[in-house]
Amino acid sequence: MSGASRLHEHATLVALLRLRPHRMSWVQLAEAVLEHGSAEAAWTALLGGQLFPDEAAEHARDQARTDLQSWHDDGMAFWAINDAEYPARVRDIHQSPPFLFSRGTRLDGDVAVSVVGSRAASERGLEMAQSVAKALSAQGVTIIAGLAAGIDTAAHETALQHGGRTVAVIGTGLGQTYPAANRALQERIARDGLVISQFWPEAPPRQQNFPMRNAVMSGYGHATVVIEAGETSGARIQARLAVEHGRPVILSDLVVTSTQWGRALLDRPNVYVARSTQDVTDMVGELVQRAESLTARLDAISV
Repeated sequence: MSGASRLHEHATLVALLRLRPHRMSWVQLAEAVLEHGSAEAAWTALLGGQLFPDEAAEHARDQARTDLQSWHDDGMAFWAINDAEYPARVRDIHQSPPFLFSRGTRLDGDVAVSVVGSRAASERGLEMAQSVAKALSAQGVTIIAGLAAGIDTAAHETALQHGGRTVAVIGTGLGQTYPAANRALQERIARDGLVISQFWPEAPPRQQNFPMRNAVMSGYGHATVVIEAGETSGARIQARLAVEHGRPVILSDLVVTSTQWGRALLDRPNVYVARSTQDVTDMVGELVQRAESLTARLDAISV
């Protein structure tokens, strides 16, 4: 696809999301783009020149082109859901967003694991997060977290300190930082790893953003490791989403002994308990090997 064609396709997607024909949700519009094969084909099927005057619709697309150029000039990459650059593991989940913005370096097929937990982490929780992030980084595993205070920050910082790769999936637009204290960390991850957002660049932090961000984190990772979390923690949401996505969940013994939801998840498939960093690394290694073996078998069948 030429640069002009790609810009037109992206502008069509952005315009569709802003116009929201038939009051469709973003998830529904993303599904329509995949079903029809392109945003342009979805545009024709959904608008058909009937719902909006052509002039208004084309104005929306022209404005989208201008915005896309501005975002590009500001160093942001834009991945539409049907782009090759869009992470395939995220595209596979039901809650896959129609686009992702990013700053940093994208890697094809990186083995990635979410390391998440409480913002108000205990000393033991922080030590465990650091130990797990260090050990997984040494194995070449990408550490995913949400740039939140506490466990997330410890995981990101430890991966960077030990030369590992880390991906921050944030609950704001790329033009914002939350919490503000992590601005320097976000900039470093953008330089040495990857920062991803599913929101418009200037979107502020909103309560509903963070469960949506957790879905992307779960989708991107091969597994989720929950270090420490309370009864209402966002990590609890991610663990449940990961189970829905068929992704393995590794709960620390801290979570299992201190929360009802942690104990309740033990009855679900692909949920494991880790009592040490070695437990986590052994489990991740086995889970990744199993996933790669399944992928190889599926590829052989499709040939």
